[in-house]
Amino acid sequence: MDFEANFEIDRTADYIHSHNFTRVALQFPDELLKDSIRVVKELREKLRALRKCDDDDRGGTLVEGKRDVGLYVMADTAYGSCCVDEVGAAHINAECVVHYGHTCLSPTSTLPAFFVFGKACINVSDCAQKICTFASSCNKPILVLLGLEYTYAIHDLKGTLEDEALKLSTSSSKLDINCASVLSSTVAPPTGQMTSNGQAEVVNNLSSFPEAGDAEVHTSYSISGLTWNIPHGQRIEDYLVFWIGLDNSAFANVVLTLNACEIVRYVPAEKSLITDVSQITRILQRRYYLVEKAKDAGIVGILVGTLGVAGYLHMIHQMKDLVTKAGKKAYTIVVGRPNPAKLANFPECDVFVYVSCAQTALLDSKEFLAPIITPFEAMLAFKRGSQWTGAYTMEFRDLMNMPSCGVEVGTDEPRFSFILGRYVEDLDHEEIADDSEGLALAISTEKALRLRDKDVNTLANIDPKSGAEFLAMRSYQGLDIHHDGSMPKPIVIGRTGRAAGYENEKSQ
Repeated sequence: MDFEANFEIDRTADYIHSHNFTRVALQFPDELLKDSIRVVKELREKLRALRKCDDDDRGGTLVEGKRDVGLYVMADTAYGSCCVDEVGAAHINAECVVHYGHTCLSPTSTLPAFFVFGKACINVSDCAQKICTFASSCNKPILVLLGLEYTYAIHDLKGTLEDEALKLSTSSSKLDINCASVLSSTVAPPTGQMTSNGQAEVVNNLSSFPEAGDAEVHTSYSISGLTWNIPHGQRIEDYLVFWIGLDNSAFANVVLTLNACEIVRYVPAEKSLITDVSQITRILQRRYYLVEKAKDAGIVGILVGTLGVAGYLHMIHQMKDLVTKAGKKAYTIVVGRPNPAKLANFPECDVFVYVSCAQTALLDSKEFLAPIITPFEAMLAFKRGSQWTGAYTMEFRDLMNMPSCGVEVGTDEPRFSFILGRYVEDLDHEEIADDSEGLALAISTEKALRLRDKDVNTLANIDPKSGAEFLAMRSYQGLDIHHDGSMPKPIVIGRTGRAAGYENEKSQ
């Protein structure tokens, strides 16, 4: 793929020039960082050429070295590279962010963002032929979703799909023309940019066939910035979904959100169809197990997984309120990208709720000491009487407008735990209310310390209800200085010089 076409140098330069930006942050993922120097060079030359054209139109001359746009390369983001790093861009007072590579298309909070998805190779004719051949054996409407790196070929794919569908509809009675008219409902944004108000400009490039009717009412669906319409009265569960792309976080989001649909994946690199979607059942079973395990948690850690996605602060407060009303203690934790070593520093937390974008929220917590769940799973776990209907959502923004969740104060009815195999009672709500004022925390700490001084082994059978009680049970509590009244020792001057030969060191 041509370098300038792959990184869309011309379109990016036109965007920067037309908006008169003077400080631009270029965000690269780790795998594209090697190309950042050349991208900056090409962009700078293109921007200078555009300014020269403007100066020539005004009858002026371009002064070399003046009025150059400041281009700053950002890498090693504190959170997922699919999100726009607004915090990093703010450090250099950037006026916009150009994001390269795979993205979750999460709306930004303050800065406008421009996306360059890149272009991966795909054989359009082979893809269309395999999709239509497989679809001819199914009496279902079809929905085709593309990975962002293939959206540049969306127009060619649309035309080829139409041709292949017409061929099969005339030669085989299994492929209904109504099914073919839905093939064009594939929607993916080939060019997307976030405006300053956090709204995504998404272009629907595959319109319906004329048989569908322009005046027909449609139902809109959206997953991670990808938006499409289906005719009113049809259900998304009845569709045969084709995913064109890699088995990555975006595909996992589609699999979980559309878990009631039959999903087939086309692999462009191998030119093959993968029909085995048994991982859907395994993933959902694993997530359901984590929900049941989270119900027995007494201390919940709320992990901050993003600082740029619009609405993340509201969701953190909503999660804290949900956990507190469920009779549990909540602690907000900011550690950047979570890993087992980082979260091992918080062993008092029985479960973590990860507030992040949809494509990084699903963490495999098998290596962690405590399970990590999503905000949607937290609502299922901490809302008394909730039942999982099979519907699943990864977007925490879809949960922000839901009514307040959690049990009502004063609910003392025991809850049956499927993990423990017995009835359990949640914490007392009055104690939780007092803890918000700082009283219960001090009382519980003093109580735990008294018990430890009396008999160290007595705490072994006590379930800690706060971080302070958990700290009191630890054998190691940090480098605390225990003053016994003795005078401090005088300062001793150490050795000077290099390790290879300190001064006044005797030679052997």
